[in-house]
Amino acid sequence: MIRAALVCVGLIAAMAMPAFAQGPPAAPAEAAAPAAPLQWQSLSPPQQHLLQNYQDRWNSLPPDRQQALARGSQRWLSMTPEQREGAQQRFNLWRAMPPEQRQLLRQRWQQFKSLPPEQQQQVRESFRRFRQMSPERRSELRRQWRQMSPEQRRNFLHRAPPPPRPHGR
Repeated sequence: MIRAALVCVGLIAAMAMPAFAQGPPAAPAEAAAPAAPLQWQSLSPPQQHLLQNYQDRWNSLPPDRQQALARGSQRWLSMTPEQREGAQQRFNLWRAMPPEQRQLLRQRWQQFKSLPPEQQQQVRESFRRFRQMSPERRSELRRQWRQMSPEQRRNFLHRAPPPPRPHGR
């Protein structure tokens, strides 16, 4: 469990990255097909209101950016007020990050998305368990990870995963 929690530490921020104005990374097949331009009038009135700052330059935006903004606005409109508040906080954290840190998180996100679905689910479960730990335990795990050499970290990450724990324990 500790190893799994440490693996997810590197992916925590990537999993929490805001996606308000960004779509998910395109699959290779989708990347070959260019996005179709969206007409401003094709957006719903709530989407137009949300994206009003883009109205004057909408037609000059690349079609993939238009599509990403439309998807992001639709996601935003489908969120509860609590979800919107959390997304806004994550977005503000993202914008406050230095460009180098953003790039690192983008790379980690790509690494995560390249994992098979079963491994993605394992990472999500490890993240959930990590978040349920006390702040003191999480700090201790981070401290242990920072003290490991790169080789120790590699060895730690490449060991066989621990057997699943039975439910109820």
